[in-house]
Amino acid sequence: MRNRWLFTLAMSFVFVLLAACGGNEPSEGEEPEAGDQEQVEETGDEGAEASGPYSVEDVFGTVEFEDVPERIVVLEWTYAEDLLALGVQPVGMADIEGFEAWVDIEAELSDEVVDVGTRQEPNLEEIAALEPDLIITAKFRHEAIKDELDLIAPTLFFEPYPEDESINQYDEMVTTFETIAKVVQREDEAATVLAEMEQKFEEAKEAIAEADLESNEFILAMAYSGPQAPAIRIFAPNGMATIILENLGLENVHEPDAFEMYGYSEVNVEALPEYEDANFIYVVQEDDNVFEDQLADNPVWTNLNFVQEERTYSLGGDAWLYGGPLSAKTLVDRLVDSLTQ
Repeated sequence: MRNRWLFTLAMSFVFVLLAACGGNEPSEGEEPEAGDQEQVEETGDEGAEASGPYSVEDVFGTVEFEDVPERIVVLEWTYAEDLLALGVQPVGMADIEGFEAWVDIEAELSDEVVDVGTRQEPNLEEIAALEPDLIITAKFRHEAIKDELDLIAPTLFFEPYPEDESINQYDEMVTTFETIAKVVQREDEAATVLAEMEQKFEEAKEAIAEADLESNEFILAMAYSGPQAPAIRIFAPNGMATIILENLGLENVHEPDAFEMYGYSEVNVEALPEYEDANFIYVVQEDDNVFEDQLADNPVWTNLNFVQEERTYSLGGDAWLYGGPLSAKTLVDRLVDSLTQ
């Protein structure tokens, strides 16, 4: 881990650069925004111990570790979820309020975890004050401040939205989860979590088959209020959640004209008649239900076959469609409940 003098030097450099670190908010791949402590572990273990130096791969190459990181800051919700699934609490996390609004998983985030700003513009001073051993983030968000983050602590960068069309988001999610498990030396726990997720998929597939739906075709959407009109995301074949639903025996009917790196196409209500014979499965926040509010009297929406025939299926507002194995289990549970009730 970093020596005290190196940390002090890094802090001095970071503070000089703080004023130049704003304005890194990406314009794509965004969800709507929701409005000195010890490492806490849900398992109550003393922590894993590495048998010696080890390394992992992130998007920039090989990262070496002499010891198992104990004080970890996460700047993207998925990686916080990954740690929680492994029984590890981060010391710091970006946008805790948003996480609690959009992500419902079986593991609880400790009240002692420190909020370090937004995911778009994390607070470097807050991060440095926590003296982390490791920072975990997403390349698409924070590549521009990589040098500043690396000065605070070793930083792992992952890419949840691969530009390589041969890599789908589901496979990327699993690979990243296994990598984080290796970092914290909890690979056995990761194998158990993934096995439980696969078992959940099998049980859900059987339940959906027994429901004998009129149609197994679907589109999966997330919607929220946009600046001028409701924004509707329809998930593409490479999207993690789409792949999960297809593994349950359902058939996605949305085929975008071009590769969607972020795993969804953003459309307006006028695009929906193309899919009206499929089941409409969606995520929307309770206090921003655009279908019941803004579109309630919209003739395009109200005349859609899936609306007329009551084939719209809500997953609630906090079934996170971009998460890790625990979010995948929540998604499947919500889906089965909605389709079979």
